[in-house]
Amino acid sequence: MDLAGSAAGPVRLALDPAVLAGQSSLSFWIPAAVLTAALLIKVPTIIRLWQDPMLRAVGGLLLLACAVFVFVAPSTIRWTNRVTGVPNISAPWVYSLLTAFCGSCLLLIIAWRNGLSDRSAATRRAMRWVISVYSGVIVALWVLFALADVPVERLRDLDTYYATTPFMREEILLYLLAHSVAVLITSRVIWNWVRTDGLDVWLRGGLKSLGVGYGLNLLFDASKLTALVARWTGHDLDWLSTDVAPPVACVSAILIAVGFILPHAGQYLHDRWRVRLAHHELRPLYLLMRTVNGRGPTLLPRGGPELRLTRRETFIRDVLLPLARRTDEELHRRAHRAALELEFTAEEAGALAAAVAILDAVERREHAPEDDGDRDRDTTELLREIGAVSRALRRPDRVAAVRQRAATPAGSVPAHE
Repeated sequence: MDLAGSAAGPVRLALDPAVLAGQSSLSFWIPAAVLTAALLIKVPTIIRLWQDPMLRAVGGLLLLACAVFVFVAPSTIRWTNRVTGVPNISAPWVYSLLTAFCGSCLLLIIAWRNGLSDRSAATRRAMRWVISVYSGVIVALWVLFALADVPVERLRDLDTYYATTPFMREEILLYLLAHSVAVLITSRVIWNWVRTDGLDVWLRGGLKSLGVGYGLNLLFDASKLTALVARWTGHDLDWLSTDVAPPVACVSAILIAVGFILPHAGQYLHDRWRVRLAHHELRPLYLLMRTVNGRGPTLLPRGGPELRLTRRETFIRDVLLPLARRTDEELHRRAHRAALELEFTAEEAGALAAAVAILDAVERREHAPEDDGDRDRDTTELLREIGAVSRALRRPDRVAAVRQRAATPAGSVPAHE
Protein backbone atom coordinates (compact mmCIF):
# COMPACT_ATOMS: atom_id res chain seq x y z
CA MET A 1 0.00 0.00 0.00
CA ASP A 2 1.26 3.47 -0.89
CA LEU A 3 1.12 5.58 2.27
CA ALA A 4 1.39 8.81 0.33
CA GLY A 5 -1.61 7.86 -1.81
CA SER A 6 -3.84 7.38 1.21
CA ALA A 7 -2.92 10.60 2.95
CA ALA A 8 -5.45 13.36 3.53
CA GLY A 9 -5.40 16.66 1.63
CA PRO A 10 -3.28 18.72 4.07
CA VAL A 11 -0.86 15.84 4.42
CA ARG A 12 -0.45 15.68 0.61
CA LEU A 13 0.99 19.17 0.70
CA ALA A 14 3.50 18.04 3.30
CA LEU A 15 4.44 15.15 1.03
CA ASP A 16 5.41 17.42 -1.84
CA PRO A 17 8.65 16.04 -3.41
CA ALA A 18 10.59 19.21 -2.69
CA VAL A 19 9.48 19.20 0.95
CA LEU A 20 10.27 15.51 1.30
CA ALA A 21 13.72 16.02 -0.20
CA GLY A 22 14.44 18.77 2.32
CA GLN A 23 13.20 16.68 5.25
CA SER A 24 15.21 13.68 4.09
CA SER A 25 18.32 15.81 3.74
CA LEU A 26 17.92 16.98 7.32
CA SER A 27 17.45 13.42 8.60
CA PHE A 28 20.62 12.28 6.83
CA TRP A 29 22.69 15.21 8.08
CA ILE A 30 21.98 14.28 11.71
CA PRO A 31 23.84 10.92 11.64
CA ALA A 32 26.53 12.57 9.49
CA ALA A 33 27.04 15.15 12.26
CA VAL A 34 27.15 12.46 14.96
CA LEU A 35 29.64 10.37 12.98
CA THR A 36 31.76 13.47 12.38
CA ALA A 37 31.76 14.16 16.13
CA ALA A 38 32.90 10.58 16.74
CA LEU A 39 35.69 11.03 14.21
CA LEU A 40 36.81 14.34 15.74
CA ILE A 41 36.93 12.75 19.20
CA LYS A 42 39.13 9.97 17.83
CA VAL A 43 41.42 12.18 15.72
CA PRO A 44 43.78 13.32 18.56
CA THR A 45 44.35 9.72 19.63
CA ILE A 46 44.80 8.59 16.04
CA ILE A 47 47.40 11.30 15.41
CA ARG A 48 49.20 10.61 18.69
CA LEU A 49 49.27 6.85 18.07
CA TRP A 50 49.51 6.92 14.28
CA GLN A 51 51.58 3.73 14.23
CA ASP A 52 48.59 1.78 15.62
CA PRO A 53 46.86 0.26 12.55
CA MET A 54 43.73 -0.45 14.58
CA LEU A 55 43.19 3.23 15.32
CA ARG A 56 43.84 4.14 11.68
CA ALA A 57 41.26 1.54 10.64
CA VAL A 58 38.66 2.98 13.03
CA GLY A 59 39.35 6.49 11.69
CA GLY A 60 38.95 5.30 8.10
CA LEU A 61 35.74 3.49 9.00
CA LEU A 62 34.21 6.59 10.56
CA LEU A 63 35.34 8.73 7.62
CA LEU A 64 33.64 6.38 5.15
CA ALA A 65 30.46 6.30 7.25
CA CYS A 66 30.40 10.12 7.28
CA ALA A 67 30.86 10.21 3.50
CA VAL A 68 27.98 7.75 2.98
CA PHE A 69 25.50 9.96 4.85
CA VAL A 70 26.78 13.17 3.27
CA PHE A 71 26.39 11.84 -0.27
CA VAL A 72 23.14 9.95 0.34
CA ALA A 73 21.28 13.14 1.30
CA PRO A 74 18.86 14.11 -1.52
CA SER A 75 20.34 17.62 -1.73
CA THR A 76 23.84 16.18 -2.23
CA ILE A 77 22.52 13.64 -4.74
CA ARG A 78 21.01 16.44 -6.80
CA TRP A 79 24.23 18.50 -6.58
CA THR A 80 26.43 15.54 -7.62
CA ASN A 81 24.19 14.75 -10.60
CA ARG A 82 24.20 18.39 -11.69
CA VAL A 83 27.98 18.84 -11.37
CA THR A 84 28.80 15.70 -13.35
CA GLY A 85 25.96 16.13 -15.82
CA VAL A 86 25.12 12.41 -15.53
CA PRO A 87 21.63 11.56 -14.20
CA ASN A 88 21.78 9.27 -11.16
CA ILE A 89 25.57 8.96 -11.10
CA SER A 90 25.23 9.40 -7.34
CA ALA A 91 23.89 5.84 -7.22
CA PRO A 92 27.13 3.96 -8.03
CA TRP A 93 29.10 6.53 -6.02
CA VAL A 94 27.02 6.03 -2.86
CA TYR A 95 26.89 2.26 -3.41
CA SER A 96 30.69 2.25 -3.74
CA LEU A 97 31.15 4.21 -0.51
CA LEU A 98 28.78 1.84 1.29
CA THR A 99 30.60 -1.19 -0.11
CA ALA A 100 33.97 0.24 0.95
CA PHE A 101 32.52 0.82 4.41
CA CYS A 102 31.39 -2.82 4.55
CA GLY A 103 34.82 -4.06 3.51
CA SER A 104 36.47 -1.84 6.14
CA CYS A 105 34.15 -3.29 8.80
CA LEU A 106 35.20 -6.81 7.89
CA LEU A 107 38.92 -5.92 7.89
CA LEU A 108 38.54 -4.28 11.30
CA ILE A 109 36.72 -7.32 12.65
CA ILE A 110 39.44 -9.65 11.37
CA ALA A 111 42.08 -7.51 13.11
CA TRP A 112 40.04 -7.39 16.34
CA ARG A 113 39.36 -11.10 16.35
CA ASN A 114 42.86 -12.32 15.51
CA GLY A 115 44.91 -9.54 17.08
CA LEU A 116 47.34 -7.18 15.39
CA SER A 117 50.27 -9.50 16.09
CA ASP A 118 48.64 -12.32 14.13
CA ARG A 119 50.36 -12.50 10.75
CA SER A 120 49.37 -16.08 10.01
CA ALA A 121 48.66 -17.27 6.50
CA ALA A 122 44.97 -17.67 7.37
CA THR A 123 44.68 -14.06 8.57
CA ARG A 124 46.50 -12.66 5.53
CA ARG A 125 44.36 -14.83 3.26
CA ALA A 126 41.15 -13.59 4.92
CA MET A 127 42.20 -9.94 4.54
CA ARG A 128 43.19 -10.44 0.90
CA TRP A 129 39.87 -12.16 0.27
CA VAL A 130 37.91 -9.22 1.75
CA ILE A 131 39.92 -6.63 -0.19
CA SER A 132 39.61 -8.58 -3.45
CA VAL A 133 35.90 -9.34 -3.17
CA TYR A 134 34.78 -5.87 -2.12
CA SER A 135 37.08 -4.15 -4.61
CA GLY A 136 35.58 -6.39 -7.29
CA VAL A 137 32.08 -5.46 -6.14
CA ILE A 138 32.91 -1.74 -6.49
CA VAL A 139 34.25 -2.26 -10.01
CA ALA A 140 31.15 -4.29 -10.92
CA LEU A 141 28.88 -1.53 -9.62
CA TRP A 142 30.38 0.99 -12.03
CA VAL A 143 30.33 -1.45 -14.96
CA LEU A 144 26.67 -2.27 -14.36
CA PHE A 145 25.79 1.42 -14.09
CA ALA A 146 27.53 2.12 -17.40
CA LEU A 147 25.47 -0.62 -19.05
CA ALA A 148 22.15 0.44 -17.49
CA ASP A 149 19.72 2.95 -18.96
CA VAL A 150 18.68 5.28 -16.09
CA PRO A 151 17.78 8.67 -17.63
CA VAL A 152 15.22 9.81 -15.04
CA GLU A 153 16.77 11.37 -11.92
CA ARG A 154 15.43 9.85 -8.69
CA LEU A 155 16.37 11.41 -5.37
CA ARG A 156 14.60 9.11 -2.89
CA ASP A 157 13.26 6.01 -4.64
CA LEU A 158 15.92 5.03 -7.15
CA ASP A 159 16.19 1.47 -5.81
CA THR A 160 12.51 0.67 -6.37
CA TYR A 161 12.03 2.89 -9.45
CA TYR A 162 14.73 1.00 -11.35
CA ALA A 163 14.19 -2.36 -9.63
CA THR A 164 13.21 -4.05 -12.90
CA THR A 165 15.63 -2.19 -15.19
CA PRO A 166 18.31 -4.45 -16.74
CA PHE A 167 21.78 -4.07 -15.22
CA MET A 168 20.53 -1.51 -12.67
CA ARG A 169 18.49 -4.30 -11.12
CA GLU A 170 21.65 -6.39 -10.73
CA GLU A 171 23.59 -3.40 -9.38
CA ILE A 172 21.04 -2.70 -6.64
CA LEU A 173 20.90 -6.38 -5.68
CA LEU A 174 24.70 -6.63 -5.66
CA TYR A 175 25.28 -3.75 -3.24
CA LEU A 176 22.54 -4.96 -0.90
CA LEU A 177 23.94 -8.49 -0.79
CA ALA A 178 27.49 -7.23 -0.18
CA HIS A 179 26.16 -5.00 2.61
CA SER A 180 24.09 -7.81 4.16
CA VAL A 181 27.01 -10.26 4.28
CA ALA A 182 29.30 -7.68 5.89
CA VAL A 183 26.90 -6.56 8.61
CA LEU A 184 25.85 -10.14 9.36
CA ILE A 185 29.45 -11.22 9.98
CA THR A 186 30.28 -8.03 11.88
CA SER A 187 27.22 -8.32 14.12
CA ARG A 188 27.99 -11.93 14.98
CA VAL A 189 31.60 -11.21 15.92
CA ILE A 190 30.66 -8.15 18.01
CA TRP A 191 28.00 -10.01 20.00
CA ASN A 192 30.45 -12.85 20.64
CA TRP A 193 32.89 -10.23 21.92
CA VAL A 194 30.27 -8.69 24.22
CA ARG A 195 30.02 -12.02 26.06
CA THR A 196 33.79 -12.06 26.72
CA ASP A 197 34.81 -11.77 30.39
CA GLY A 198 37.01 -8.95 31.64
CA LEU A 199 35.59 -6.05 29.62
CA ASP A 200 35.19 -2.73 31.41
CA VAL A 201 31.72 -1.21 31.53
CA TRP A 202 32.48 1.46 28.91
CA LEU A 203 33.90 -0.97 26.35
CA ARG A 204 31.05 -3.41 26.90
CA GLY A 205 28.52 -0.60 26.48
CA GLY A 206 30.23 0.57 23.31
CA LEU A 207 30.22 -2.95 21.87
CA LYS A 208 26.53 -3.37 22.67
CA SER A 209 25.77 -0.10 20.88
CA LEU A 210 27.81 -1.29 17.89
CA GLY A 211 26.02 -4.63 17.93
CA VAL A 212 22.57 -3.04 17.92
CA GLY A 213 23.67 -0.55 15.24
CA TYR A 214 24.94 -3.26 12.91
CA GLY A 215 21.88 -5.36 13.71
CA LEU A 216 19.63 -2.52 12.54
CA ASN A 217 21.54 -2.55 9.27
CA LEU A 218 20.10 -6.01 8.70
CA LEU A 219 16.62 -4.49 9.07
CA PHE A 220 17.64 -1.85 6.51
CA ASP A 221 18.70 -4.59 4.06
CA ALA A 222 15.54 -6.62 4.71
CA SER A 223 13.34 -3.58 4.00
CA LYS A 224 15.16 -2.81 0.77
CA LEU A 225 15.21 -6.41 -0.45
CA THR A 226 11.53 -6.93 0.38
CA ALA A 227 10.59 -3.82 -1.62
CA LEU A 228 12.70 -5.06 -4.56
CA VAL A 229 11.17 -8.54 -4.54
CA ALA A 230 7.71 -6.97 -4.36
CA ARG A 231 8.51 -4.96 -7.51
CA TRP A 232 9.75 -8.08 -9.29
CA THR A 233 6.51 -9.89 -8.46
CA GLY A 234 4.26 -7.02 -9.54
CA HIS A 235 3.45 -5.65 -6.06
CA ASP A 236 4.08 -2.25 -4.51
CA LEU A 237 5.88 -2.15 -1.18
CA ASP A 238 7.98 0.88 -2.08
CA TRP A 239 7.27 2.46 1.32
CA LEU A 240 9.58 -0.10 2.91
CA SER A 241 12.46 1.30 0.86
CA THR A 242 11.59 4.99 1.00
CA ASP A 243 9.93 5.38 4.43
CA VAL A 244 11.31 2.56 6.64
CA ALA A 245 14.87 1.91 5.45
CA PRO A 246 16.23 5.53 5.63
CA PRO A 247 15.32 6.23 9.29
CA VAL A 248 16.56 2.76 10.25
CA ALA A 249 19.89 3.56 8.57
CA CYS A 250 20.06 6.90 10.43
CA VAL A 251 19.42 5.31 13.83
CA SER A 252 21.93 2.58 13.01
CA ALA A 253 24.62 5.14 12.13
CA ILE A 254 24.02 7.04 15.37
CA LEU A 255 24.33 3.84 17.43
CA ILE A 256 27.52 2.88 15.60
CA ALA A 257 28.97 6.34 16.27
CA VAL A 258 28.00 6.05 19.94
CA GLY A 259 29.63 2.63 20.01
CA PHE A 260 32.93 4.13 18.92
CA ILE A 261 32.58 7.22 21.15
CA LEU A 262 31.43 5.56 24.39
CA PRO A 263 34.60 3.70 25.46
CA HIS A 264 36.75 6.79 24.89
CA ALA A 265 34.37 9.51 26.10
CA GLY A 266 32.99 7.40 28.96
CA GLN A 267 36.42 6.69 30.39
CA TYR A 268 37.41 10.34 29.95
CA LEU A 269 34.30 11.59 31.78
CA HIS A 270 34.76 8.94 34.48
CA ASP A 271 38.34 10.07 35.09
CA ARG A 272 37.31 13.74 35.18
CA TRP A 273 34.49 12.98 37.62
CA ARG A 274 36.86 10.97 39.83
CA VAL A 275 39.34 13.88 39.94
CA ARG A 276 36.65 16.45 40.72
CA LEU A 277 35.13 14.22 43.40
CA ALA A 278 38.53 13.72 45.04
CA HIS A 279 39.08 17.51 44.98
CA HIS A 280 35.67 18.07 46.59
CA GLU A 281 36.20 15.38 49.25
CA LEU A 282 39.43 17.07 50.40
CA ARG A 283 37.67 20.37 51.12
CA PRO A 284 37.00 19.83 54.89
CA LEU A 285 40.63 18.91 55.62
CA TYR A 286 41.83 21.68 53.30
CA LEU A 287 39.79 24.30 55.20
CA LEU A 288 41.10 22.98 58.51
CA MET A 289 44.69 23.22 57.28
CA ARG A 290 44.04 26.79 56.14
CA THR A 291 43.25 27.72 59.75
CA VAL A 292 46.75 26.48 60.59
CA ASN A 293 48.59 27.98 57.64
CA GLY A 294 46.54 31.13 57.33
CA ARG A 295 46.26 30.92 53.54
CA GLY A 296 45.76 28.39 50.78
CA PRO A 297 47.77 27.61 47.65
CA THR A 298 48.01 30.23 44.92
CA LEU A 299 45.02 30.06 42.60
CA LEU A 300 45.70 29.15 38.97
CA PRO A 301 42.81 30.40 36.79
CA ARG A 302 43.86 28.19 33.87
CA GLY A 303 44.77 25.16 35.91
CA GLY A 304 42.94 21.96 35.00
CA PRO A 305 41.16 19.71 37.52
CA GLU A 306 44.17 17.41 37.82
CA LEU A 307 46.49 20.32 38.63
CA ARG A 308 44.04 21.77 41.18
CA LEU A 309 43.75 18.37 42.88
CA THR A 310 47.54 17.98 43.00
CA ARG A 311 48.00 21.45 44.48
CA ARG A 312 45.32 20.85 47.13
CA GLU A 313 46.89 17.49 48.09
CA THR A 314 50.36 19.05 48.25
CA PHE A 315 49.12 21.95 50.38
CA ILE A 316 47.37 19.63 52.84
CA ARG A 317 50.40 17.37 53.22
CA ASP A 318 52.81 20.31 53.58
CA VAL A 319 50.77 21.77 56.46
CA LEU A 320 49.84 18.41 57.96
CA LEU A 321 53.38 17.03 58.14
CA PRO A 322 54.68 19.23 61.02
CA LEU A 323 51.26 19.18 62.66
CA ALA A 324 51.07 15.38 62.57
CA ARG A 325 54.32 15.19 64.59
CA ARG A 326 52.53 17.07 67.41
CA THR A 327 49.56 14.69 67.65
CA ASP A 328 48.85 12.89 70.90
CA GLU A 329 49.49 9.22 70.20
CA GLU A 330 47.67 8.14 73.34
CA LEU A 331 44.60 10.14 72.30
CA HIS A 332 44.85 8.61 68.84
CA ARG A 333 44.82 5.09 70.29
CA ARG A 334 41.88 5.87 72.60
CA ALA A 335 39.95 7.44 69.72
CA HIS A 336 40.53 4.39 67.52
CA ARG A 337 39.34 2.09 70.31
CA ALA A 338 36.32 4.32 70.94
CA ALA A 339 35.37 4.32 67.26
CA LEU A 340 35.49 0.51 67.16
CA GLU A 341 33.35 0.36 70.31
CA LEU A 342 30.84 2.62 68.56
CA GLU A 343 30.67 -0.09 65.86
CA PHE A 344 32.34 1.82 63.05
CA THR A 345 34.21 -0.25 60.49
CA ALA A 346 37.98 -0.59 60.81
CA GLU A 347 38.50 1.87 57.94
CA GLU A 348 36.08 4.41 59.42
CA ALA A 349 37.61 3.98 62.87
CA GLY A 350 41.09 4.73 61.53
CA ALA A 351 39.91 7.88 59.75
CA LEU A 352 37.88 9.11 62.76
CA ALA A 353 40.79 8.52 65.14
CA ALA A 354 43.11 10.48 62.86
CA ALA A 355 40.54 13.30 62.61
CA VAL A 356 40.24 13.50 66.41
CA ALA A 357 44.03 13.57 66.83
CA ILE A 358 44.45 16.28 64.17
CA LEU A 359 41.71 18.47 65.66
CA ASP A 360 43.32 18.13 69.07
CA ALA A 361 46.73 19.07 67.65
CA VAL A 362 45.26 22.14 65.94
CA GLU A 363 43.63 23.31 69.19
CA ARG A 364 46.75 22.68 71.29
CA ARG A 365 48.87 24.50 68.73
CA GLU A 366 46.87 27.66 69.36
CA HIS A 367 47.70 27.53 73.09
CA ALA A 368 51.20 26.02 73.10
CA PRO A 369 54.58 27.34 71.96
CA GLU A 370 55.78 26.31 68.51
CA ASP A 371 57.98 23.27 68.38
CA ASP A 372 58.77 20.58 65.85
CA GLY A 373 57.19 17.81 67.88
CA ASP A 374 58.48 14.28 67.60
CA ARG A 375 60.58 14.20 64.42
CA ASP A 376 60.85 10.41 64.61
CA ARG A 377 57.09 9.83 64.57
CA ASP A 378 55.93 7.87 61.50
CA THR A 379 53.36 10.01 59.66
CA THR A 380 53.33 8.01 56.41
CA GLU A 381 49.94 6.40 56.92
CA LEU A 382 48.26 9.63 57.98
CA LEU A 383 49.61 11.55 54.98
CA ARG A 384 48.52 8.76 52.67
CA GLU A 385 44.96 8.62 54.01
CA ILE A 386 44.10 12.31 53.77
CA GLY A 387 41.03 11.51 51.65
CA ALA A 388 39.55 9.22 54.31
CA VAL A 389 40.33 11.75 57.08
CA SER A 390 38.70 14.55 55.10
CA ARG A 391 35.56 12.44 54.56
CA ALA A 392 35.46 11.78 58.31
CA LEU A 393 35.55 15.53 58.99
CA ARG A 394 32.39 15.87 56.89
CA ARG A 395 30.52 14.15 59.76
CA PRO A 396 31.29 16.35 62.79
CA ASP A 397 28.66 14.48 64.82
CA ARG A 398 30.62 11.25 64.45
CA VAL A 399 33.93 12.95 65.21
CA ALA A 400 32.41 14.55 68.32
CA ALA A 401 30.98 11.23 69.53
CA VAL A 402 34.34 9.49 69.15
CA ARG A 403 36.18 12.39 70.74
CA GLN A 404 33.84 12.46 73.71
CA ARG A 405 34.16 8.73 74.27
CA ALA A 406 37.95 8.90 73.88
CA ALA A 407 38.09 11.62 76.53
CA THR A 408 36.48 9.32 79.12
CA PRO A 409 38.93 8.29 81.86
CA ALA A 410 40.80 5.15 80.89
CA GLY A 411 39.53 3.17 83.84
CA SER A 412 35.90 3.58 82.81
CA VAL A 413 36.43 2.52 79.22
CA PRO A 414 36.52 -1.23 78.67
CA ALA A 415 39.73 -2.39 77.11
CA HIS A 416 39.34 -3.19 73.43
CA GLU A 417 41.53 -6.24 73.81
